[in-house]
Formats: sequence, C-alpha cells, structure tokens
Amino acid sequence: MAHLKPLATDTHPRLVDDFQTFERILGFVPNSLLTMQRCPEIVEGFGTLTRSIMSADGDCRGLVDLGFLRLAAHLSSRAAGCRYCQAHSLVAAQIHGVSEEKVDAIWDYKTSPLYSEAERAALDFAAAAGAVPNAVNDEIMANLKAHWTEEQIVRILAAVSLYGFLNRWNDSMATTLESAPKELADRALAPRGWDQGKHG
Repeated sequence: MAHLKPLATDTHPRLVDDFQTFERILGFVPNSLLTMQRCPEIVEGFGTLTRSIMSADGDCRGLVDLGFLRLAAHLSSRAAGCRYCQAHSLVAAQIHGVSEEKVDAIWDYKTSPLYSEAERAALDFAAAAGAVPNAVNDEIMANLKAHWTEEQIVRILAAVSLYGFLNRWNDSMATTLESAPKELADRALAPRGWDQGKHG
C-alpha cells in the first residue's frame, strides 16, 4: 500500500504540460508524479530532465534508440530492486518501438539472439551502474567504449541516472503500480520470479 495517496491530475493546473509529456511516454500519468505534485516544482523539474534525456528532441536526438534507453533503465532498475520501475520501463520500451519478443527476452539479453553485442555491452553497463554499491569497472567501461561513442554513453548513463531517482522515489513511497505496467510485467517478468511486491 502506497505511503502517500496520489493526488488528482487537476490538483495543479500548471502541471498539465508536464503530465502530457508522461502520457506520451507511458500512455498515462504515473502515480509517482501524482504523489510528487505535492511540490509542483519537483514535477516541473523532473519533466524537464525527462524530456532532455528520453525524448527525440534536442542536441542528443538520434544518438541512442529511445526504446533501447528504456531497456537500459529496466536493467538498472532491476539491479536497484525497484519493481515499479521495472514494469514502467518495459511499457515505455514497447511504446517506443521495442518488440514484444525483445521485451520478453530482456532478462536473457546476454544470450538472446535478439540482442547485439553493442546492446549487451550497454545493458551490462546499465545493470552495473544501477547496482548498490556501483559495480561499473574498467572492463565493463572498456567493452562499452568499444561499441558506443562518448555522447551515446552519456545519454545511456543519463537514462540510468533518471531512473535512479525514480527507483528511490517509488520504493520509498511504495507507489501503487498502475494496471498497464502490471499486466505487461505479469506476462513478461512474472514467469521469471517478478512480482509487484510492495507496489500493490
């Protein structure tokens, strides 16, 4: 059960544009933001950061596939243990063009033929970056640099770091998982041991 109840989407009319950003990313406004809006400037700041990292606009557009950024966020959230963010990142990955088959194989990325060596290097990095304590080492970084440019690495780590904030937020708040991400996680992850835990 959530520690704080989400507020209605119309509680702060100034947040309408920020909420629309997340409706485009996820198809709904997440409960995390509806809780966070008790301090509306945090939602605004988080919305700006999210748009700069996870959208097709700006100087970094096209550097890394937007769906793949969500897969990196998923692996970092798995390492951090946030089940809410694990489910959310997969919904966002599908919305941004990642196939159902590739989503279903995310925990097998090291061996699945659906993932390239470059993707494996980035996902190894994301999982290590999401771990506590941080597990990024010289070998992981060297493998990452063999496949990705410095600008791409910055964008991948930015996605991991953005979700790091969400991992802390949602696990601390026991944010209730919405129906769409729960249904996807139940299909793709539950057979491998995932459950919603405190996010029910």
